[in-house]
Amino acid sequence: MEHKDRILIVDDDPDIRQLLVDYLQRNGFEALPAASGREMAVMLEHHAIDLLVLDLMLPDADGLTLCRDLRARSSLPVLMLTARGEEADRILGIEMGADDYLVKPFSPRELLARIRSILRRTRALPPNLKPDAQRCLVFAGRKLDTATRVLTSSAGVATPLSGAEFRLLRILLDHPNRVLNRDQLVELIHGREAEPYDRAIDVQISRLRQRLQDTGRESGLIKTVRGEGYVLAVVVEGRASCE
Repeated sequence: MEHKDRILIVDDDPDIRQLLVDYLQRNGFEALPAASGREMAVMLEHHAIDLLVLDLMLPDADGLTLCRDLRARSSLPVLMLTARGEEADRILGIEMGADDYLVKPFSPRELLARIRSILRRTRALPPNLKPDAQRCLVFAGRKLDTATRVLTSSAGVATPLSGAEFRLLRILLDHPNRVLNRDQLVELIHGREAEPYDRAIDVQISRLRQRLQDTGRESGLIKTVRGEGYVLAVVVEGRASCE
C-alpha cells in the first residue's frame, strides 16, 4: 500500500478545519483534525504525524507557545497559520521554529503547495551529498548529523534542529565561504520568492547564530556582508559518522 503523508490540521474554526481535511484527502494525503492545543497533544501522542498545520490563535493555547514547546523536543515540520498579516506575527512564528507561515485568508491550493514544498525540502538531500558517504559535517569544532538533524557544539551539547534551521545550516555548509543573498536563501529554504519586506531569513539567521553560539555579525561564523547577504566563513569537513 502506498504511504500517505499524515497532516494534522489544528484550527478552532470547524469550517476551515473540515475544508482543509477534505481538500488534503482528495489530494493524496491523510488529514486529521484538532480544534485545540489539548486535542493536538492527544493526536501527536497517538499518531505518527508528518507535518503540522498550526493556527496562531486557539481557544486554550497560543500557537506560538505550542510551536516553541514542540520544537524543543521534535523536528516535526510546522506550517503556521495566522489571521493577522503583520510582520511581527510572521517573525515570531519563525523565531519559535515554524518552517513556514501562511496568512489568512488563503486558498487551499496555496496551502497544498506549501505543504508539498516543506515535505520535499525537509526530506531532500543536496545532490552533491551521498547519504552513506558524508553523514557528518564538521566545522569550527561543531558537528551536524545530517541523518538525525542534531547539531553538536564544541562543548559536546547536542541540539535537535527544526526543519528550517537544518535546511538553512545545510545550505550554508554546502556553500562555505560563498556569499548568499536573501533571495537565494528564501528560494533554497522555502521554494518560493522572497516577499517584499519579508524578514524571515534575517530572523532565521539570527536564530541559527544562537544555536551556533555565534554572536559576531561581521567577525563570527556567519558573517553579514553589507548590501550583499550572508557567508559562512568556515572550513567544512565531511565524515561518514559523527561518532
